[in-house]
Amino acid sequence: MTEQNTVPAPAPAFPGGTILGYPRIGRMRELKKALESFWTGATAADDLEASAKELRLATLARLAELGLDKDASAIPSNFSFYDHVLDAAVTLGAVPTRFADLRLADGSVDLAGYSTIARGEGAKAPLEMTKWFDSNYHYLVPEIGPETHFAVSSTRWVDQFVEAKEAGYLTRPVITGPLTFLYLSKPSDEAPEGFRPIERLEDVLEVYGNLLEAFKAAGAEWVQIDEPILVADIDADRDEVLANAAKVYGSLATLANRPQLFVAAPYNSLDDALPVLKDSGVEAIGLDLVRGGVPSGTDLSGVTVVAGVVDGHNIWRTDLDAALRKAAEIEALGATVAVSSSTSLFHVPHTLDGEEHLGAELLSWLAFAEEKVAEVVTLATARAEGADAVADALAATRAALASRKAHPGTNKADVRAALAAVTPADFSRPAYAVREAAQDARFGLPELATTTIGSFPQTTDIRKARAAWAKGQIDDAAYEEAMKAEIERVVRLQEDLDLDVLVHGEAERNDMVQYFAELLDGFDVTVNGWVQSYGSRCTRPSILWGDVTRPEPMTVRWTAYAQSLTEKPMKGMLTGPVTILAWSFVRDDQPLGVTANQVALALRDEIRDLEAAGIGIIQVDEPALRELLPLKKKDQAAYLQWSVDSFRLATAGAHDETQVHTHLCYSEFGEIIDAIDGLDADVTSIEAARSRMEVLPAIRDHGYERQIGPGVWDIHSPRVPSTEEITELLALAKESIPGKQLWVNPDCGLKTRAYAETTASLEHMMAATQAVRA
Repeated sequence: MTEQNTVPAPAPAFPGGTILGYPRIGRMRELKKALESFWTGATAADDLEASAKELRLATLARLAELGLDKDASAIPSNFSFYDHVLDAAVTLGAVPTRFADLRLADGSVDLAGYSTIARGEGAKAPLEMTKWFDSNYHYLVPEIGPETHFAVSSTRWVDQFVEAKEAGYLTRPVITGPLTFLYLSKPSDEAPEGFRPIERLEDVLEVYGNLLEAFKAAGAEWVQIDEPILVADIDADRDEVLANAAKVYGSLATLANRPQLFVAAPYNSLDDALPVLKDSGVEAIGLDLVRGGVPSGTDLSGVTVVAGVVDGHNIWRTDLDAALRKAAEIEALGATVAVSSSTSLFHVPHTLDGEEHLGAELLSWLAFAEEKVAEVVTLATARAEGADAVADALAATRAALASRKAHPGTNKADVRAALAAVTPADFSRPAYAVREAAQDARFGLPELATTTIGSFPQTTDIRKARAAWAKGQIDDAAYEEAMKAEIERVVRLQEDLDLDVLVHGEAERNDMVQYFAELLDGFDVTVNGWVQSYGSRCTRPSILWGDVTRPEPMTVRWTAYAQSLTEKPMKGMLTGPVTILAWSFVRDDQPLGVTANQVALALRDEIRDLEAAGIGIIQVDEPALRELLPLKKKDQAAYLQWSVDSFRLATAGAHDETQVHTHLCYSEFGEIIDAIDGLDADVTSIEAARSRMEVLPAIRDHGYERQIGPGVWDIHSPRVPSTEEITELLALAKESIPGKQLWVNPDCGLKTRAYAETTASLEHMMAATQAVRA
């Protein structure tokens, strides 16, 4: 018998068009509903698993229908029950010691345990939560120490690939990269002082190798490893980061039994990390060519570049001609080029279908996730077959872009004139000492003054009344009666609790941004434009498409009514310009600072009207201030300048005796302490409970002179903190902040909580305050 030589089959090419990820919550928030049903005990884990599988398979079918190749790893497998970073933690076995009892015999955690780690239980606090790069998505922060035992502890990533394969789809698994995982982690409670999670890189790298071998054995041809940490300037030496990147991908690339590796680096440019990845031996590299530029003078021969030319971070229709030019520029550097979204599409809503109320013209300017997939497919077709093959799509895009540019609402003469009339004096208030004296004389608040952040629980009855009014099922009088009844309930509850500064509870507000978007010109809102914020929590970002004006007062009648019910001071509640931008899909045809100042002028007029109605404390929330901070240090000063200026433009017209509050949440405050100081708010409330006041030493060391309210109750968890726990947090706060400067409040608004837990938690907060005052 003659022995024949066999030639290895060529490695599968990367697909010509793909996306980095897709919304995972469901077009109609199917996963949210299934999760919350499971959490309440209404359904079992098997029901949740079945709902999730149905959603995953429906997503695969839709992406294939839109044109992504079901047989060529073009469809990403990026599902998560709660958070992709939490998924990485439980897959690697990085479960904090306080949750060790949740581990099953094989080291895994079931869905109940997974949910407990995310949400907390009893005295066990959940993982800390913070913002994912410069987005409004929140990830859960892994806790790593020398004691963390790393091993493949969950098969869910591989199981979901196999599930798709058995259904006829060869997907591309998407996993959080080892560098991003470790650099975003925090030391565990057991870790010694000075320990850094990145010190465990060798151990984590071994587990990633095992995972890649498992994917290969299951039949995966490509695996996507997300490493956005490589585009960010972080609190680590850049040479160390680059050396670790070379180590990780040089090591993984040499594995004998692995799929081909696609390292994606969304949210900005790779810069000096690009040649490191190129020389590491990985087969494909993803570049964000929306937030980052085409690298100049870099030899990219021998590697596939997945060119992120369709914006995954915003909803505007792609300039297809410009996208094709960018792809050609990358190809000219020697690379094999595929086209893709710049980031995962889980930052945008599912589809424009059902949003016909926006009007044909505005719809023609937009692209949600489904439409962006179609754009990727169009671009891939144009590159493979020539522009003539997609001539109609290119022509339609050109017409839409021209329509948007010419629309009168995008360039209003009166708005431009108002901005031009702004002077330097419009950004400044008198010295804080002057304001403090005037406010003390007006309000006479005690040390450790107590308040809440603004919203109170949105009950089912309130939501039904608002929905019925919007549908015309009840008239204005009935709606107003329902809202006033809820406002009175909230005021009486706060009086019974003996809070010092009250709020009206925001019963009339569907969302802290959408409410204002519906009352300002230049905005539109969607019906089903849901985007995952964290876990089962979804938001519906508004669309800021034109120049912004305020036709009439927006909040005055509700706040004035609440003030009429009590002798205690009532806070007026506004959302700040930066947060309105951050939590909307914002026009990309002018600098963000210009748009922010347009919003600021509208808020400045609102503050004037609140003062005229007798409201003396006004909170202008900026929880997203840190969120928009550019990932590159060279870009941060300019951002902080315009963002701080827009807040000051909104608030600097307030009287000396008007106490201006702001609220910031889920941020690394130490990075922007100068900007927080620059806001010049009289009182700043911040998230601090999950991190146990760790931000306060930085504020103390900065010499911050105004008042501050570090949160003492983490409202993102359903658990009720005890009086003793809050007392301990207040004691920690007083170690850094003098009592005269210190306020007591929850971490954030109470909209998502139920009244039973809200009342109990506020009772404990007040008892702790009395104990510390005493």
